[in-house]
Amino acid sequence: MRTMNRTSISVCLLHLLFTTATLARDDGRYANSPLKPWFESLQSEFGKCCEDSDAYVVSEPNWKSDHGQYSVRIDDEWVLVPDGAVIKQPNLAGRTMVWKLYMDGHPRVRCFIPGSMT
Repeated sequence: MRTMNRTSISVCLLHLLFTTATLARDDGRYANSPLKPWFESLQSEFGKCCEDSDAYVVSEPNWKSDHGQYSVRIDDEWVLVPDGAVIKQPNLAGRTMVWKLYMDGHPRVRCFIPGSMT
């Protein structure tokens, strides 16, 4: 379980650094990252963000906000972000990120945090 948690955190941190999804292995390179405890603490009403899914950095054309309701494009499909998935604490990473999962073959949002410039 502890190895799985470390792997999930490493994957989340790797996705923060790159704008496209990549697979990662827990090789310990993020063990001393100052953002590691912050990533570990992130959770929405649907659970911990980095525990079961990977974070993806989302560029401006792939997310939008309309009167506080967010939508994000995942795999060329616009997905409405449930209010319970929005992380309300300050975004220490600065970039807009989404943690996704799939239900019935369609992407859904587990966690979403808008960039600090929103």
